[in-house]
Amino acid sequence: MPEFDVAKIRSQFPALSGKQVYFDNAGGSQVLKTVIDAVAAYLSNNNVQLGASYPISQTSTDVFEQGCAAAAKYINASPDNVVIGPSTTQLFRNLSLALHDYITPDSEIIVSLLDHEANIASWVHLAKWRGCTLKRWGAEDKKNPQLDTNILRGLMTEKTKLVCCTHTSNILGTLHDVKSIAKTVHEVSGALLCVDAVAYAPHRAIDVADWGVDFYSFSWYKLYGPHIASLYASNEGKKHLSTLGHFFKPTDTLENLLNLSGANYELAASIPEVCKYLQEVPWEETSKFEEKLQGILIDYLLSKPDTYQIWGEPTADRAKRVPVISFTVKGKSSKEVVDAIEARSDYGCRWGAFYSNRLAKDVLGLDPVDGVIRVSLLHYNTEEEIKGYVKVLDEVVFS
Repeated sequence: MPEFDVAKIRSQFPALSGKQVYFDNAGGSQVLKTVIDAVAAYLSNNNVQLGASYPISQTSTDVFEQGCAAAAKYINASPDNVVIGPSTTQLFRNLSLALHDYITPDSEIIVSLLDHEANIASWVHLAKWRGCTLKRWGAEDKKNPQLDTNILRGLMTEKTKLVCCTHTSNILGTLHDVKSIAKTVHEVSGALLCVDAVAYAPHRAIDVADWGVDFYSFSWYKLYGPHIASLYASNEGKKHLSTLGHFFKPTDTLENLLNLSGANYELAASIPEVCKYLQEVPWEETSKFEEKLQGILIDYLLSKPDTYQIWGEPTADRAKRVPVISFTVKGKSSKEVVDAIEARSDYGCRWGAFYSNRLAKDVLGLDPVDGVIRVSLLHYNTEEEIKGYVKVLDEVVFS
């Protein structure tokens, strides 16, 4: 695509033709028309059980396997190292159950406090179940917290078996160097690294092989697809898993190890369409455009420091953050501000902690219920939309 054409982009998303302005994309993106068509085509023509010998079942099996293969290729992995499931939260829960032999009572697990609860709760429960030590990886800067490998090194010992962190916080939007984190984790104790990429995947390309992560998961419904997720496990990670599948099934694939029939066939069938779209729209162009979009809001917030507090990187620099922008208004609750915006406009943003309650309370020092105001953008949003939002926000706060 020689020039970024947001009108052409938007024409591929049916929902964008309505009045609603979607600024809650971190909660779930809008869906491509080609994805909708693929789901409908599967249900219309191939909706049978996989693995039978009759023709329609063979076709259905092929379609499902093509979806799994596309998901694996997209992140630079083998299909044997990827499993499709209902959500990142569920896949991490399955993973924690499969690690029960690897984690022993003398093990240590480290979890980042900057994470969504999906990548904390499973490990808290696993540590309690196995009677092992759980350590919390926090941050020194309370307004712009970051994952610091020096702090991580101070937490790790030879007993550390698992480290869990986010690639990008769904509140802060800050980009973390998971390649450097993986290197640290492997060097210090040979532990495994589990990364939540739900907030990262909609904004940047993924290469699990280059980064050296052991477990990596994200949700396709944040990435223009259906409500489905995928989890990657490295060969090193796979060998420490105990199967959750039936005793008679082989254990050479991650799908058989963790799936529990959790993959939705018609939704998996649409993944190749998402990947095709992502190939056609260069990440370099989308990140540049998103940088421009977030700059409009961030520059406005920075222009009134006595009124607004940005949580996370106070810059639009795309090398440091993605357009998940969270802020609070001094003297007003987050709910109050969002309610007022929605009462006078079609802008759909959100307030709260977004399942990152530990980050909100224990790191940022905020009320975990009221939390922040979050505006999360994607490359199908427009400059006009964000300028209009700034105008309404200003009216709400200062009228």
